Amino acid sequence: MQGNLPPEAQEKLEELQDLQEKAQTVATQKQQAETQLSEAETALDELDEIDEDTVMYREVGELLVQTDYAEAQEDLEEKVDNLEIRVQSLEKQEQRVEDQFEELQEELQGMLGGAGGMMGGGPAGGA
Repeated sequence: MQGNLPPEAQEKLEELQDLQEKAQTVATQKQQAETQLSEAETALDELDEIDEDTVMYREVGELLVQTDYAEAQEDLEEKVDNLEIRVQSLEKQEQRVEDQFEELQEELQGMLGGAGGMMGGGPAGGA
């Protein structure tokens, strides 16, 4: 059917497809950041249960390096803060992409005389 579309509509359709890919990428990045955030928060909570004199190690590449309680806590708190900012940024980006997708979809439907239902759901399959 794409071969029968006017050039402007074909261009909008390609933009929609690009936005779908971008939405998938952003959703994947957001999910990864949320997982990392959850893990860092769990580690920070566990740190509260550990005696401050306990010998601890942290990963540095392939090595485990001894660290102290204060440094471990500071590193985890910084990681949590950075990941919270990353998740918020990705949520905003996800919303912008979704808004662009809906706007383009409406433009394309207008070009095609309102052929509703042709494009399916939103950028993440209606989720």
